[in-house]
Amino acid sequence: MIILTGSPAILFRFLLHSMRKACILFTVMNVPCFREGVIRMDVLRHTVSICPVCLKRIPADIIEDRGKLYMVKQCPSHGRFRDLYWGDAESYDRFMAYSNDAMPPTRDHQAAFSCPEKCGLCNRHKSSTVFANIDITDRCNQHCPVCFADSAGGTGEKDPPLDEIARRMDALRQSDPPCDVLQLSGGEPTIRNDLFDILKMAREKGFVQLQIATNGKKLAEDFTFARKMAESDVDTIYMQFDGTTPEPYHRLRGFNGLPQKIKAIENVRRAGPRPNVVLVPTLVKGVNDHQLGDMVRFALDHIDVVRGINFQPVAFTGRISEKRRLAARITIPDVIFSLCSQMADIIHPDDFLPIPAVRPVLDFFDRTNPGRYPRMNTHPLCGAWTFLIGKGSNAVPLSKLFRIPALIREIGEWDPEKKGHMAVTALCRLPRIIRWNRTKNMLLFLHLIKEAVFRRSMDAVSGLFNNDRILFLGMMHFQDPYNLDLARLERCCVHYSTGENRIVPFCAHNIFFRKSTI
Repeated sequence: MIILTGSPAILFRFLLHSMRKACILFTVMNVPCFREGVIRMDVLRHTVSICPVCLKRIPADIIEDRGKLYMVKQCPSHGRFRDLYWGDAESYDRFMAYSNDAMPPTRDHQAAFSCPEKCGLCNRHKSSTVFANIDITDRCNQHCPVCFADSAGGTGEKDPPLDEIARRMDALRQSDPPCDVLQLSGGEPTIRNDLFDILKMAREKGFVQLQIATNGKKLAEDFTFARKMAESDVDTIYMQFDGTTPEPYHRLRGFNGLPQKIKAIENVRRAGPRPNVVLVPTLVKGVNDHQLGDMVRFALDHIDVVRGINFQPVAFTGRISEKRRLAARITIPDVIFSLCSQMADIIHPDDFLPIPAVRPVLDFFDRTNPGRYPRMNTHPLCGAWTFLIGKGSNAVPLSKLFRIPALIREIGEWDPEKKGHMAVTALCRLPRIIRWNRTKNMLLFLHLIKEAVFRRSMDAVSGLFNNDRILFLGMMHFQDPYNLDLARLERCCVHYSTGENRIVPFCAHNIFFRKSTI
């Protein structure tokens, strides 16, 4: 068996596929994560994970089994665990090609410090804070069976006071580089009576983008509150949305929440024109993954208000059997392929790119203003994205207008101090990148590129999320104790600002710190 780690696995996995076609190896092994007499699988990578029971660090292997990737690991005290890690081996190669640099050996990580059980940003962390969360309450006005925040029993006793929230904001703004995007979360943040004071304080401290993560209940029930939200400093309402029929809500929330979501959108529209809404479905296999296409069509029908969908495959934070977990587990490629099969006339799997694909664009802006923009060394398997341009049935993915990887590489090579050279280069090279079959939508995007690049306007970048002909489609798969991979965790760019000036990666916070601090 050939064992490859890091970037060589990306370059040489075709050899493994060829070998697998030539022969099947049977072996009796002493490796704990395999049982005797089974077909020997390809080990793509060694990493470090945790035991889902005791949460102690243990070695783990990422293996390929019949076209899917699994994490297998053995705890000396609690036995063997196996979980679906990535649902499609071929797309794994395509996504991992966007890794920004070679992955360090995780055994060095284990020896160097106590991670992840005492996680906070350290000198091993490879991404700065791109998107930050501050939990402003542990209370909620719903009691959902599925809740990563475990907010059903919140009493408000741990709600941080304003001066504590200010310190958490300062920690983010004083980071290197400073964090620009802040989301207030919980619990249900709209419960706090001083919410608008918190938002005003965040804007005064220099945050460029402000979001509220909400279930939408108060927006639906109180139009006066929706109007205050429109008059406030909020840019985006990040709203729970689990499907287009009552059934997913009954299973995930315990009641039919769809009318509530529709009413919340109507109230935001009436109070508008801002903020915009991003729908956030929690995806569980067999519960709502058959409605992915319908959710996108719903968003397109409400694109005057809804400017994005961010699908979030469910994370299992409590004890659950392997059989039930594998039945409900859905990974990013599963979401992509299901969505594309339900919208085959519009979207193709290749239209989606991993998050770090945009790093060359951030590098371009960093050359304009060094030290101002985040270091996005995000792991390629943490998320995926694309944009739909146009309205209704006329919408097309961004990749139908441009060869996106080539466009991103091109911008990444430009020198912002040489505008004349950039203009000449753009005129010479962009025609080869442009797909000329959607002229109207292509001109819209070219205008945004011109504003962002030649005028160095980040407002134009924000325009991608504030235009009623552009719908963002994203997905992020947050980790849980069953699939935690330290190679991913040390590249996380979504962080929590907690007490004691700590900034903690999202997944580590939910696994290790959620119940002890908010």
